[in-house]
Amino acid sequence: MTSSSALPERAGRHCHNALNPFHSAHYFAPELTAELSGLNVEGRAGYFAVRSAPLGAVGAGAVAATFFSFKHELIAQHVPQVWTVATPQAVLDARLRAVDACLRRLLGDAVQSPEMAEAAKLALTAAEGCARHARPLYSAHADLPVPEAPHLAYWHAATLLREHRGDGHLMALLDAELDPVEALVSHAASGHGMSYRGILATRGWTPEELTAAQERLRGRGLLVGAEELTEAGTALRKELERTTDRLDRAPYEHLGAAGVARLTELAAGFTARLMEAGAFPQALFARD
Repeated sequence: MTSSSALPERAGRHCHNALNPFHSAHYFAPELTAELSGLNVEGRAGYFAVRSAPLGAVGAGAVAATFFSFKHELIAQHVPQVWTVATPQAVLDARLRAVDACLRRLLGDAVQSPEMAEAAKLALTAAEGCARHARPLYSAHADLPVPEAPHLAYWHAATLLREHRGDGHLMALLDAELDPVEALVSHAASGHGMSYRGILATRGWTPEELTAAQERLRGRGLLVGAEELTEAGTALRKELERTTDRLDRAPYEHLGAAGVARLTELAAGFTARLMEAGAFPQALFARD
């Protein structure tokens, strides 16, 4: 479904922003907690397991490399030990069951709607344009079978597109010479990222490590005070997103301008319904 018409600026980014919540809603769902508990996978180990399971029974180093923003020592508390409790395939099966139940609960009859089937077709078409090389999380997920049910096929495609963009974003962060803590701190200071409270609660970094990252960013002229980007810092964050857009343009060019516009419209509608149903906690993003 390629199109000769040029994509509008940021069309791929806007589409990704509408798609991504459909993928990520299951991380906060009680259905996932229940499914993983049935495998004796509890707490933080669950997130590391479900997202890295397509890679196989990897160790903490591979997870740190591909997830980027989490402290290696935090990951090592759970990986690879989690693979002695449950196999990657068992985790993948549990995840898909949880996604199915979660989406049915949150979206009701919409999971069987013509719009859902249309969104799945469009998103899978876009994913055909993704590239495997140097994109480990995308490529590992691309090896998984496409589920038959439209809402699960759409979720699978949204996952592929999310991880493809994420892999490219890590390349942009490395090119900008931002380490994981600096990336988190500068994103928080932009007003678009996770709050410091959320970072400390989920990523494993200490207050002292956040303070040290702030000092390094101030030394580069990117941050002023504790949480405010300078003009140069704002420019760097904008350039990061432009670079990520460029590295992620292939799937949206493959889909074409009309297809991207329609997929964005459909995705935004489903995301709005998820938000209205309370799929996401607000605490992690609340300003301190």
